[in-house]
Amino acid sequence: MGWRLTIMPWTGFVKSTTINMAKTIRAKFNVAEIAKYGNGGGTKVTLMPVMGNSEENKAFWQYTPNGKIELHISNPEAEFEFGEYYIDFTKAE
Repeated sequence: MGWRLTIMPWTGFVKSTTINMAKTIRAKFNVAEIAKYGNGGGTKVTLMPVMGNSEENKAFWQYTPNGKIELHISNPEAEFEFGEYYIDFTKAE
């Protein structure tokens, strides 16, 4: 998907350029489980879609009522806490 940007400098010239902008889909998930494995084995984080306990969550739940994201993380610097997270999906090129 491209957007057309028209630049009109004071000289009177008009230049059109197409800028490709990636479409991003936003979801809202809740951390349901954090499991740490011993001996440096990493962490498993499980996220589930939020439920309708606020107006914002009701709107997200309407379009993502079911799902699951499970991450197995070996990076000790990447730490998750229980709570809600926005997840942005952008198609890789």
